[in-house]
Amino acid sequence: MNALVALCHFCELHGPRTLFCTEALHPPSPDPSSQVGTPVPGDRDGDREGEGLTMKANSSATQRGEMCEGCRSLPASHPGFVSIDDETGIRFLSHQHPRQSQLFSVVRQACVRSLSCEVCPGREGPIFFGDEQHGFVFSHTFFIKDSLARGFQRWYSIVVVAMDRIYLINSWPFLLRHLKLTIQSLQSTALKVFDSEQGVCPQRALRMNSVFSPAVFPHQRSGNAARSLTSLTQHPNLWASLHCSFSWLLKACGSRLTEKLLEGAPTEDTLVLIERQTEEEEEMSCWEGAEGFKSQLHQSENKMGLDFLCDASKLDELPCPKFRSLRHLRQVFGANDFRQLAWHVLMGNQVIWRSADPGLIHSAFTVLKSLLPVGCVRSVPYSPQYEEAYKCNFLGLSPDVPIPAHVSSSEFSVLVDVTVRSCQVSCEDDISRLYQFTISSANTQPTDRGPTLLNKLEVALSNENLSVDVVSHCLLCLKEEWMNKVKVLFKFSKVDGRGREDTQKVLALLGATGPGEEENVRLLKYWMTGLSKTYKGHLMTAVRGGERSPSQ
Repeated sequence: MNALVALCHFCELHGPRTLFCTEALHPPSPDPSSQVGTPVPGDRDGDREGEGLTMKANSSATQRGEMCEGCRSLPASHPGFVSIDDETGIRFLSHQHPRQSQLFSVVRQACVRSLSCEVCPGREGPIFFGDEQHGFVFSHTFFIKDSLARGFQRWYSIVVVAMDRIYLINSWPFLLRHLKLTIQSLQSTALKVFDSEQGVCPQRALRMNSVFSPAVFPHQRSGNAARSLTSLTQHPNLWASLHCSFSWLLKACGSRLTEKLLEGAPTEDTLVLIERQTEEEEEMSCWEGAEGFKSQLHQSENKMGLDFLCDASKLDELPCPKFRSLRHLRQVFGANDFRQLAWHVLMGNQVIWRSADPGLIHSAFTVLKSLLPVGCVRSVPYSPQYEEAYKCNFLGLSPDVPIPAHVSSSEFSVLVDVTVRSCQVSCEDDISRLYQFTISSANTQPTDRGPTLLNKLEVALSNENLSVDVVSHCLLCLKEEWMNKVKVLFKFSKVDGRGREDTQKVLALLGATGPGEEENVRLLKYWMTGLSKTYKGHLMTAVRGGERSPSQ
């Protein structure tokens, strides 16, 4: 990651100062004229081999002027720290100040702003600021307990400086989550030292009983107006620990987001997945404490795996027996029952499965969810009780869970009951010989007319000359075709607010009229709910901009 992490401190005597910073140096491009394999003199001196990173001393010491103990991190004779990423060759250098004068100016300005004008309410927490000239800054301010300081606490900040604004904003949840862990570790360590010092000599009572003089206030505290962070935490390897933490942060944040070449604009499924992943990260960042974070992270990964990554590769991990594809599901159910089930899925009705085998239900849902855009999928793979349709359109239940009367009599739901025929289960056995599937629904509307997407899909499924992969690509093309129609209809009816007559003309232009027109319109309206927030927001912004432009 092309960024720099710095720890800053507001000194009572000298104001905002940079205490410690870590920067990443990328390896230079190879020079063809140089000799291959020529060792660099002294390159192995003082090496300490680690796992993935190599620690060694930095021979270039930064010149520094006079400063107090609170403004100094490493001793004047300390060379600094260097970590080398063995995979990429990137070097992570840590010292009190950056080596380059330009970076020194950028970090100095970020330090001053983070501890003066650019603070969030309460003076503790994250904030983002910056510009194209001086770089963009993610800053997190916090307090450290000190029994000898004004108000018994000192003010610090950790800043991440980068020139890429979009990258830094996208990394906000990741940076916030891990910087909080570092800050909480510093605060908890300093709090223990604070409590022990207060137990020996309570400063609050001592100050209330002494004569206060602002001019000599620093000297009234035994001449120790500015204490170092090492003194506040009593951590002997504090700066080495911060170097490792900052180096890992730069490495992990850089490898977390990668550029990917896309042919054309991202699909709606991609946008929805990105939005859901962002929401998950924001929810995780709200949890405080390492244990709560780990638990939430584990739950999030499980949820992401069940709800979002429903592709063919996940089917291989499920135990047998299972449905392998849409064609396999159609062969087990038969053409008529499969069409009825797929019709309910495409219309947005709730699909309920009752079975004693959660793996079988999971495989069925994985296959059926491929019929819908990702934004239309709300799945509960297996539940001990019934869940309402507004919570999920795919619901798996155990056989003994009763279905409410208003659901069983509703035309907007379909129930698949799975009963066991044979107790001997094998992957080679046909599912139809192991289980009996009974489909029931109160829907009286015929399902053999449309929608058009289902008609075309059944033609592909019934053609044995087409492989499963070819049918999957055919379904993907059909979904993209109808999602484009959904976008046009959404823009025309919801954004522009056109009337029924004009909407009917658009439907005819989109090829949604004729046989199965009612099912086509119902599918289009249902799929509108699967549009990404990014696309909807883009349309609304464009419309508002168009409305303002004539008056300007």
